[in-house]
Order: sequence, then structure tokens, then C-alpha cells
Amino acid sequence: MWFLSHLGEVELAGGALAMGFGNITGVSVLKGLSVGMDPICGQAFGAKRWTVLSHTFQKMLCLLIVVSIPIAVAWLNVEPIFLMLGQDPDITKVSKTYMVFFIPELLAQAMLHPLRTFLRTQGLTSPLTISAIVSILLHPLFSYVFVMRMRLGVKGVAVAMAFNTMNINVGLLVYTFFSDSLIKPWQGLALRSLFRGWWPLLSLAAPSAISVCLEYWWYEIMLFLCGLLGNPKANVSAMGILIQTTGILYVVPFAISSAIATRVGHALGGGQPTRAQCTTVIGLILAVAYGLSAAAFVTALRSVWGKMFTDEPEILGLISSALPILGLCEIGNSPQTAACGVLTGTARPKDGVRVNLCAFYIVGLPVAVTTTFGFKVGFCGLWYGLLAAQITCLVMMLCTLIRTDWTHQVKRAEELTSSATDRSHSEEETIHIEVEDGDDVGSNDLEIGLLQ
Repeated sequence: MWFLSHLGEVELAGGALAMGFGNITGVSVLKGLSVGMDPICGQAFGAKRWTVLSHTFQKMLCLLIVVSIPIAVAWLNVEPIFLMLGQDPDITKVSKTYMVFFIPELLAQAMLHPLRTFLRTQGLTSPLTISAIVSILLHPLFSYVFVMRMRLGVKGVAVAMAFNTMNINVGLLVYTFFSDSLIKPWQGLALRSLFRGWWPLLSLAAPSAISVCLEYWWYEIMLFLCGLLGNPKANVSAMGILIQTTGILYVVPFAISSAIATRVGHALGGGQPTRAQCTTVIGLILAVAYGLSAAAFVTALRSVWGKMFTDEPEILGLISSALPILGLCEIGNSPQTAACGVLTGTARPKDGVRVNLCAFYIVGLPVAVTTTFGFKVGFCGLWYGLLAAQITCLVMMLCTLIRTDWTHQVKRAEELTSSATDRSHSEEETIHIEVEDGDDVGSNDLEIGLLQ
């Protein structure tokens, strides 16, 4: 976003619109589908059903690659879609250019999401952290080379983002190949397993994708609504910067949510309901503390934050006026994101769909539209709608968690991991896999009898 802001107001608005559309049609879909892996892999790891992890990874990778193909076709034909939605022609032209060169990022994301989940559900977070840090450090360099030195402009911004994700993928693949401390994703590789046993994964992936998309899409709907306000270039640019800000603030709640999903999954898979409940409480406390800190941070920097992205007075004024509302949203967003991790770890994505549909579309969207256009509040009205959605979402999530029967969730975990294991009624095959034992020096050969 910083490099886009230095290319011009039209480039900033066009890039922001393209990023929003990319999130709506691509990133949110792939991320949502991959969330379906979390409960299966987490609970299978806790239950020591090792081959379930590798088979689930292989299925999810194939699924995301297949799904990426129609998404890429849509991105190549994005210009008439934007014009039909009433967007500015100059902004639309820039957005089309960005989307075409953003396709490599889509394919890189299709690899990243299942690989990241596969490692995280085994409790291996160090390679994820190291790869992300290295990639972040290299990203400004790639952006400078592509945008400034090679003068690719908007194209360079999109290509640099793809290189960023590819760097993470390379780091994770190198670690996966050489490390002896994890289950290899290619262990138990068999074409037969790719053609059966899809229902447990798809039954979780589909509602997970809907749940994630409902939340992601709401942010991008705000971006499109900005194009209907006066001076769309300034409003879209300011909204793009603020959405980027929420993305930065989202890193910590997402990490907490992922950790909760993994720990809860391990606990339920291992038959420990009390441990899963304690993990939930601790995670929510951490999320609330972070939400309060984030709110204080953005409110304190309201007058200077926008200057890191642009020097346009009108854009700076819009950012400054909305940041305090954004801060209040984070107080609700952080704990509700952590609560989503609990639903993921307990394999209840349908509950997430109901909550997000009600909070963001039955409550939040009408409040946003009425406040913005009915009461003529303008730009900040959209953020009041988000605030109403986050409050509703948090209340509904907490009510859902309070009613959770953790003993029953242990039984559901056993059923899920059993159904995810490939079966046939004709033969039993024994698979030998070598897994490092954390309590011993070296590794043990675990002989696992699977009914196949």
C-alpha cells in the first residue's frame, strides 16, 4: 500500500480496489477452504492418527489448485465487472492491470495455506515464524526493485506480493524436506486415497469457507460502497489504507486463534476436555488484552498514521476521523477472532456461518448503509456499521462457547478422526512411519494398523 500511495491517487485507489476484489474472490475462498483442515489435522494429531494428516494435506492441496483455476479466469475479466458495479473507469483500468499480475499470488496462496496448516497442527510454529520474518524483510527490497528500479508501477506491486508468498513457501518446503521432527506430507502418498474419503474434509471446508468469506466480503463491500460516495478516489484510497491497517492489527488475533484451534484440537483428539476448556479461557483473556491495546494504539496515532501512506489532505482527514471507530472495532474483533479458533478446533464451522451471517449482514450492513446514506454521515458511517457487526458477533460467539459441552466434543473428535481415515472392508494394511519422539533421543518406528 505504501508503494501504491507513491504512484498517485488513482493508482492507490485502483490498487486498493483490486486488493479488495482479490480478497473477496480469491484469498478469502482459499483461506476459508483450508480452515477445514484444522479440526481434522489437529484432532488427528492429538489422537496419533498420523496418516490422516498427510492424506488431508494432499486432498486440500489438490482442492485449492482446482478452485484457483476459475478464480484466475474471473480475474482476467475483471474490468466489465467493476464497470457494471459503477466504479470509476480510471480506477477500474488500474485495478484490471493489478489483478492480471496478481494471479501468481493466488497460486502461491493455494500452496501456502495447506502447508502452513499442516505444520501448525503438529505444533511446529518456528519454521512459520522464521519464514514469515525473512519474507517480510525481503518484501520492501522486492517492491523497490519491481516498482521503482524496473518502473513496473502497479504491476510491480502485485508481482512483489507474489514473490513474498513464494519466499514463505520455499522456506517451509526446505524445512519440511530436511527436518526429522515432523510427519512428511508425502508419507502415505497414494493416488487411491485422493479419490475417496473426501466427505469429512468437504463437510468442514465448505462451511468454513462460507464463514470466512462472509467476514472478508463485508470489508470489501465497504470498499465498494466508498466508490458511491462523493470523491470516490479519496474515499476508496482512505478505506484501502484503513483495511490494510485492520490487516496489520489482525496478525496477533489470528495467531491467537490459530494457536487455540491447534491446542483445542490436540486436547479433544487426546480425550482431554478440561484442557480444551482451559485453553479457550486463556486464549480469550489474551485476545481481550490485545484488543484494548490495539484500540489505544490506533487512537493515539490517529493524527499521524495516515501520513505513512499518503500526503493528500482529504485522505488524511478521512483516516483520522475513522481511526477511533476502528479502534473500538478491534476491542470486539480480537476476542471474536479467538472464539472463531475455538469453533475451528471443535469442528463447528456451521456455527461460525450463522454468527457471521447474522452479525455482518443482518445487523452490520443495514446499520452501515442507513448511517452512511440515510443519515448522511458519509465515510464514518461505514465504520459504525462494522462496529455494530463486531459487537453482535462477539456476543453471539460468547453465547455459543458458554453452551459448549466439552465432553461431547471429545466424542465428536473421535468420530471425525475415525471417518477421516481411509477405509475398505477387504484388507488391513500396516503402515510404518518414522516420527521423532520428543521424549527420546532419535526416533521411533510407529506401526499403525489402519483398516483400509
